[in-house]
Amino acid sequence: MPSAQPHTDRPRPLDGITVVSLEHAIAAPFCTRQLADLGARVIKVERPGGGDFARDYDTRVRGLASHFVWTNRSKESLALDLKQPGALAALTRLLQTADVLVQNLAPGAAARMGLSFAALNEANPRLIVCDISGYGDDGPYRDKKAYDLLIQSEAGFLSVTGTPEVPSKAGNSVADIAAGMYAYTSVLSALLLRGKTGTGSHIDVSMLEALGEWMSFPMYYAFDGAAPPPRSGAAHASIYPYGPFAAGDGGTVMLGLQNEREWKAFCDTVLKTPDLAVDPRFDSNAHRNENRDALKAIVLAAFGALSADQVCALLDQAQIANARMNDMAGVWAHPQLQARERWRSVGTPEGDIPALLPPGRSNAFDYRMDPVPSVGEHSEAILAEAGLSADDIAALRASSAI
Repeated sequence: MPSAQPHTDRPRPLDGITVVSLEHAIAAPFCTRQLADLGARVIKVERPGGGDFARDYDTRVRGLASHFVWTNRSKESLALDLKQPGALAALTRLLQTADVLVQNLAPGAAARMGLSFAALNEANPRLIVCDISGYGDDGPYRDKKAYDLLIQSEAGFLSVTGTPEVPSKAGNSVADIAAGMYAYTSVLSALLLRGKTGTGSHIDVSMLEALGEWMSFPMYYAFDGAAPPPRSGAAHASIYPYGPFAAGDGGTVMLGLQNEREWKAFCDTVLKTPDLAVDPRFDSNAHRNENRDALKAIVLAAFGALSADQVCALLDQAQIANARMNDMAGVWAHPQLQARERWRSVGTPEGDIPALLPPGRSNAFDYRMDPVPSVGEHSEAILAEAGLSADDIAALRASSAI
């Protein structure tokens, strides 16, 4: 499946940019991996020994954690025990020439170590500092612990996701991903701004605010005390038919109707019952939505005589949007991803694994797709580059500070 990474001398957008990251879990690592994709040098600071605790989430990728290999390719690992003065001094020295610091430590932890934007700005006015937290740098929730599921709950995501009987979380870490995306784009905008002003800036990204932005549709739907969208499983809350339907071979087809023209084509070409289009129970989306159960029975009866592939073919013929409900094996083998050559091979401490190229194919440069590091793999080289002597590095190692 994977193809080799292309060798190219074409410059990448963030070549020459150095990012230091005090990161763990998902939000900050996802942000910095995307910066690395664009060519930035990302130095990941980890605890000596175990490193980022996300390394131990599971062992599904040849003994490595699935979350970790996803968010940590193309990085260098610097192991530092920041509770030891010598290690903290080494990090401070490194930050004097860095371009960006990203951190998602516990609330207030970076500031207590002297790594706030105000403190660092004096030594390096060009440094961009991006703090990622659950609730932000101030406000009554500032010091609350925040995990992805908790933020999904606080942001109202659970209230509109699931079935009428059971609220459900997303199947991946949407709050972490949202925060990581806004941190990533905020760092890019800060680099652009620094190009104009010559100075760095402070970015304060909140997981609650990131996911809150993604919740704007249901919030506006419930504007001024109106009823919120009902939880409707994989179906659309207000458009019907729009959602999953079983085919006769056990497969599931997802389809979506957007207007009355498509409804007529669906009745003519897919259901083979043209008169249904003008049935007063179904002659508008409002009526179809009110009579979901009756219409669902009709659709399932028609689809039950067909395979999922046959249903999709009829939907394509009628120009109705549709998709197969793939499992993970189906996505690994997706013909569109293969046809567009979206897979590359990435190194890890346990050998090469396939990895998707970042979204957004560019004709100007190739994304960086370098290995996932082991804990502390680059410690000595990075510290020597920062100006520490061999004796200094040996002393740090002797005290288990690296």
